[in-house]
Amino acid sequence: MKRDLVSFADLTREQADRLFDLAVRLKADLRAGRAHAELSQRTLALLFHKPSLRTRLSFEVAMTQLGGTSIFITDREIGIGSREPVQDVARVLSGYVDGIMVRTFDHALAEDLARHGSVPVINGLTDWLHPCQILADLLTMREAGIAFDGAVVTYVGDGNNVANSWIEAAGLYRLTVRIACPEGYDPDPKLVARINAAGVGSVEIHRSPAEAAAGADVLYTDVWASMGQEAEREKRLPIFRSYQINEALVARAKPTAIVLHCLPAHRGEEITEDVIEGPRSRVFPQAENRLHAQKAVLFELLAGQGAAPAKSAPAKRKAGAPRR
Repeated sequence: MKRDLVSFADLTREQADRLFDLAVRLKADLRAGRAHAELSQRTLALLFHKPSLRTRLSFEVAMTQLGGTSIFITDREIGIGSREPVQDVARVLSGYVDGIMVRTFDHALAEDLARHGSVPVINGLTDWLHPCQILADLLTMREAGIAFDGAVVTYVGDGNNVANSWIEAAGLYRLTVRIACPEGYDPDPKLVARINAAGVGSVEIHRSPAEAAAGADVLYTDVWASMGQEAEREKRLPIFRSYQINEALVARAKPTAIVLHCLPAHRGEEITEDVIEGPRSRVFPQAENRLHAQKAVLFELLAGQGAAPAKSAPAKRKAGAPRR
């Protein structure tokens, strides 16, 4: 049976733990020059409605490093939902490629692709969720020595897709996720209620960033106006002015706390220059971890459930030597 990653609802805790273990191993192999080719002859379709730096490059590089290939497709080329219905596109793509990554606006489109496609579908971002980003963020926490269970993650800013995926993460791990946002910019209330009712982690909504940051293990932020909200930017600036990660806010977190940002960053708005470039920042290792976390996802979904990476040979080996 094929598996998808449209939301964290597609993952059990055991599966998520395995992804992190695999990401750590694949990252170490890359550092050591050990090559992988488990996705040789596999192709990933990259379907984009929204532009991206990290999503496109991380998925393309991930496929290359695992021995596969990728094809970048814009909606201008296929007109999904207009020129052709979603179900037809899903079926056609399933006949050509081994997996589909979609970065789009409407979350229902990603769900429809998964419903009608016969190959794995990965959510590279929708207006409602961004699961691949949070996988990279959790991997960054793990590398910083922050245990997931019992950790306090404080998200400061708009209750957007990234905030929603952090809330979903509290359904996998015993995280306390505090969302500090202005009134009227809350994350999905039904999602908050569902995760709190599940009794794994907990979600809190705060109006005071200082209150939410007290004793936190992670301080996290995103731009105040995401893609598709550019027309609201001038309206949002004064509303979000106090929802900034700065040195004063960092001082309220734990001394061992780290600062994360999913990028792109508007320095001087949601985060100050001294914080993003400061000693607590893990923003750029976090960005790199998109590659390693997604390599693990691609391996799991495209190479076969439960498969383990082959013992890979160093990049330099004797000509003709068999790859184990």
